Amino acid sequence: MVKLCRLIGLALLLLVAGCQEQNTTSSPGELVEPGQNSLNRAADATIPVVELVDAFPGLSFQQPVELIAPGDGSNRLFVVEKAGRIYVIEKNPSAGSARLFLDISDRVDSNASEKGLLGMAFHPDFARNQIFYVNYTDQNETVVARYQANDQTPQTGRPDSEQVVLTIPQPFANHNGGCIAFGPDGLLYIATGDGGSAGDPRGNAQNRSSLLGKILRIDVNGSSPGVGYGIPGDNPFVGNNSGYRPEVFAYGLRNPWKFSFDDEGRLWAADVGQNTMEEVDIVRKGLNYGWNLMEGSLCYPASSNCNREGLEMPIWEYRRPLGNSITGGYVYQSPSLPALRNAYIYGDFVSGRIWALYSDGPAPVNVVLVDSPYNISSFGI
Repeated sequence: MVKLCRLIGLALLLLVAGCQEQNTTSSPGELVEPGQNSLNRAADATIPVVELVDAFPGLSFQQPVELIAPGDGSNRLFVVEKAGRIYVIEKNPSAGSARLFLDISDRVDSNASEKGLLGMAFHPDFARNQIFYVNYTDQNETVVARYQANDQTPQTGRPDSEQVVLTIPQPFANHNGGCIAFGPDGLLYIATGDGGSAGDPRGNAQNRSSLLGKILRIDVNGSSPGVGYGIPGDNPFVGNNSGYRPEVFAYGLRNPWKFSFDDEGRLWAADVGQNTMEEVDIVRKGLNYGWNLMEGSLCYPASSNCNREGLEMPIWEYRRPLGNSITGGYVYQSPSLPALRNAYIYGDFVSGRIWALYSDGPAPVNVVLVDSPYNISSFGI
């Protein structure tokens, strides 16, 4: 059994997809602050001592990959399972049951480890229009689709309401990205992996005519010729004569596994490495984040003499064996734990470590918060 776990403050949650000990069942947990140590980060600030405790003791889930709130004031949380099901729970530690909200497992191919229902985003006006979006893989493609929820009590999503927004052919089974989220500009951002295999053999991440290995940005409320969505007029490659896809917001990514926006509107993305480096990027419009010319700040392959000119370096990176598969989180901006304020909280699926990355000083400072025994698959708020 795999399960939903961990709560930071009451503001930031994380999902875990298993334990190092096999065939066990566990319940969710909370990241609390029993005290502070004297570890200096910048300007004599201190780092909290934290521990994981159960947040929702009565709940467990199968391969959870996303946790998201609808932003409608309903005090609900939605848990996305890789196989193609979405459950809704009450944001209450005493919650003892989860209700099935949507089941599209009949159209989701989750047979490979990196395939499945991978992302969910609520329309900014969900409270009024009941529209939400998902990102999943079928046998051959990534599918971004729109769904409608009913207005009944209890509310459920309607499987028959699917409207496919965007499809992207996938040449291999891995590196599918999958995170989707609406930015502060009301536009939908979509993370795509490089299409898979090892080393991006087809060169998708550097190819601006491909939608793979990118962060895309589209307007779900608009329409443009030939597509079922709008192309924002300030996307970096709008109107180009080189065949570049106008949906592309940024490129040169390997497999961005979860991204989020902070209160300043910055897009934080965690990009899973190939053999050596895991990286954190602040993604900005039109920039090239280097893959597969570079893995983090290193040339790829290591024997190459790469040209770094025009490539954006990560804000932070770490080498294996500190971790083997980075999981993106959120900038913590709740007042509940002041010592974590404005730190980017993220983890690693393989090592189970959870870090706080402070970027508000002269140089970034990264601190281990918890060295856990869990495989961390996602965070949520």
